[in-house]
Amino acid sequence: MPDPRYGDTMVTQFVNNMMWEGKKSVAFTLFYEAMDLIESKTSENPHEIWKKALANATPQVEVRSKRIGGANFQIPTEIYQSRRISNGMKWLIKYTRLRSGKGLAEKLAAELIAASKGEGAAVKKKEDTHRMAEANKAFAHFKA
Repeated sequence: MPDPRYGDTMVTQFVNNMMWEGKKSVAFTLFYEAMDLIESKTSENPHEIWKKALANATPQVEVRSKRIGGANFQIPTEIYQSRRISNGMKWLIKYTRLRSGKGLAEKLAAELIAASKGEGAAVKKKEDTHRMAEANKAFAHFKA
């Protein structure tokens, strides 16, 4: 179902990932508070900033462990589109919660603004994942 304010199903998916103990209305309230904070801080369209932040935090490849001949190899593999988006959302939410600040809405707004600029912990996680895949590309021929 698309969300009420932006009519975007991706926003609903993000809020569902954000939700704790089935409290969806609380999660929506926090998300929209964060969007209002982004609008007041940047005076740009918060939905566009959220999309940009999600795109910047979405990984393209990941490494998977595979046992070959008694040794474990980290094999870089491309990720399906749905898993990419899911990972990006989960990383944004995880690093929002780990951020210091007051209130989840403020922390989410700060993380989304940072991620939209290509900064922040979620983007760093993506870059680390890509770096690990690049370092292990010699083992790409082991793909199953």
